[in-house]
Amino acid sequence: MSSARFDMSDVRRLERHLARVVPRARRDARMVVRRGALNVKKDWRANARASAPKHAPYYPRTVNYDVASYGPDVTMAIIGPDKGGPQGALGNLLEYGSVKNPPHRDGGRALDAEEPRFEAQLALIVARGLAWW
Repeated sequence: MSSARFDMSDVRRLERHLARVVPRARRDARMVVRRGALNVKKDWRANARASAPKHAPYYPRTVNYDVASYGPDVTMAIIGPDKGGPQGALGNLLEYGSVKNPPHRDGGRALDAEEPRFEAQLALIVARGLAWW
């Protein structure tokens, strides 16, 4: 039986690289979530100003967002109308419609517009993390 030697230098180099890039990738991903939430909020408000009926002039101003982190790896944004704000409670009716009113999809269109930008930014973070050779 012959003994095989294994060179760990590449493994150690990868370990050092990951120790550097993982914290940076986490920070960058949190920034991408924050920027994406801000973009969606702005687009949602613009869409709502353009499509909101005359009887809901205050509704667009109720659209806002919150960002929360759960541990080092999970960052989440909640975007939408504040139901406690003036006309914020109309959000579900305006967004999804009713039997007598078609949906406006102000938020849905804002999310659709942000999705490719958001995914591209996350792909850049991953590509930077994988470029270690």
